[in-house]
Amino acid sequence: MKVISVVGARPQFVKLAAVAEAFRGTGHEHRIVHTGQHYDADLSDVFFADLRIPKPDVHLGIGSGGHGAQTGAMLAALDDVLLGDTLFGGERPDWVLVYGDTNSTLAAAVSAVKLHLPLAHLEAGLRSHNRRMPEEHNRVLTDHAADLLLAPTDLAVRNLAGEGLAERTVMVGDVMTDILLRVRDAVDGKPLELPGEDEPHAAAPAGTVGGAGAPDLWQDRGLADELGGRGYLVATVHRAENTDDPDRLRAIVEGLAALPLPVLLLAHPRLRDKAAAAGIPLRQGSLRVTRPLPYPQMVRAVLGSRGVVTDSGGLQKEVFLLRRPCTTLRTETEWPETLDGGWNRLCPDPAGLADTVLRDTPVPVTGHPYGDGHAAEKVVAALADRT
Repeated sequence: MKVISVVGARPQFVKLAAVAEAFRGTGHEHRIVHTGQHYDADLSDVFFADLRIPKPDVHLGIGSGGHGAQTGAMLAALDDVLLGDTLFGGERPDWVLVYGDTNSTLAAAVSAVKLHLPLAHLEAGLRSHNRRMPEEHNRVLTDHAADLLLAPTDLAVRNLAGEGLAERTVMVGDVMTDILLRVRDAVDGKPLELPGEDEPHAAAPAGTVGGAGAPDLWQDRGLADELGGRGYLVATVHRAENTDDPDRLRAIVEGLAALPLPVLLLAHPRLRDKAAAAGIPLRQGSLRVTRPLPYPQMVRAVLGSRGVVTDSGGLQKEVFLLRRPCTTLRTETEWPETLDGGWNRLCPDPAGLADTVLRDTPVPVTGHPYGDGHAAEKVVAALADRT
């Protein structure tokens, strides 16, 4: 079986780590195409190193841009790659596998369908029911184009059935859970390590998980000690609906800065650019700013925290699995299971941030709505069964 994985953004690299590991030693041929949608080293290169992902076979280097320009550039480049000589010597792949709700996924889906290549959609069936989100359009369009829908949850299966797609659907679980559980066990109890503002990230040595042995250059010991001693929150903000409106962005930043405990802000490049353009200082009040962390250090930071404030889809789920309270700066979530027991609370109005963040301890929950940590193996089996 010949499979091409097309990825381009930080959450997809985490999922790819699990899938690539599941392919290892099976005898199947697995190739990786990186669109370059996330081109910043903090959001791309370090994930491949720290999570032991094989080097991409093709890197398109598309970079940022508007939705139309970025998706169009990817589509033009992918047509040549998917049927070219680079990956399988000109032989057709059995599957093109896409990984979620990004422009990279939509571009690869359109390219595969137009070239009459079988298309499989990992993380199929998620729905926020917010049609203003570009991600919602990407995931719905890809689901309806795909030949195989690999669903992460029971609710995703029901969503797909409701849209007439039950026959193409296989429940596999959430592959990001596979990696999260592995990394959680590797970093739990280790010191919190943070990069200095202008220092390059040090990737984990080859063959390791969690950055063991990373050089001292890595460690912002003063900030780590301050956070560890007082308790802290972790925050990420990057979605267009929160960053593109200067008034809303200012309200979010000022709401975080006014919280009564330190807030470790993992500042996405989009957030930095939009805040600078609007004249909004990120370094104010309770905010302690650093660059996005490599995945193992991000997991360690969440484990050591008193909670997380975010607008990320994937991070909501990761925080739920790590059993830390999450406050989501959105009106909806594509992971409604995280709302059980109050572990995740939606906070669309930044004025209510303090009350939501400082809520009572969530109710303990049981069960594993996102799988048992073996979803990637089920993905490979589902692809092989339908080849």
